[in-house]
Amino acid sequence: MGLYLLIPLSVVLVFVIGVIFWWSVRSGQYDDLEGPGFRVLMDDDGHPPREVETLREGTSAEAEAGDGEDQAGRKA
Repeated sequence: MGLYLLIPLSVVLVFVIGVIFWWSVRSGQYDDLEGPGFRVLMDDDGHPPREVETLREGTSAEAEAGDGEDQAGRKA
């Protein structure tokens, strides 16, 4: 008795999945699979992260002070 319900239900489910897949292909969901991944890696806004700016400012301030020591603490 259960087969009379499960077989038509599975046919309808396969049909619905096919329609959804067809719609996704027609709407361009699978056109560029690698582009978004490369865009994340190559995202360059031209602004360095805030930590890098802070480190650069600190390093330049120490260099301008001219205390004559390098980063290891040795006299130049």
